[in-house]
Amino acid sequence: MTHYDDAVAILREKGNRLTPQRLLVLSTIAESRHHIGIDEIYKASKSVYPYLDLATVYRTVHLFRDVGVLTEIGIGDRHTYELRTRDGQHHHMLCRQCNKTFSLSPHYLEAFKASLVKDFNFEPDLDNFAVAGVCTDCKSQRT
Repeated sequence: MTHYDDAVAILREKGNRLTPQRLLVLSTIAESRHHIGIDEIYKASKSVYPYLDLATVYRTVHLFRDVGVLTEIGIGDRHTYELRTRDGQHHHMLCRQCNKTFSLSPHYLEAFKASLVKDFNFEPDLDNFAVAGVCTDCKSQRT
């Protein structure tokens, strides 16, 4: 099963209507090759269905996020979305200069999580962790 099929199954299981607009938004996100923002979702979806309005895209994306089929990646007022992975753990690095989002393997956070448990007796929830910084391309442009 694809992530798209998983998402459709979860939406049905939770009693959500699968309108053509919702399926189009879901398909747009699933077909995206990168983390995608609401404006990008709107533009891509509107090219297929011209009567789609931005408010519908916002409501649909937030419904998908709340139901658990989308992961919202954001720091500050910048948010992008992707279909949730099967294991739920997916981490990101966000470039503050170019706004690109990069995936980060969970193994990078294992030592960090262990330190929090050991030093503070604190069990962190790192299912969707994001860290902001400057990517290699932007750093090389500064020099």
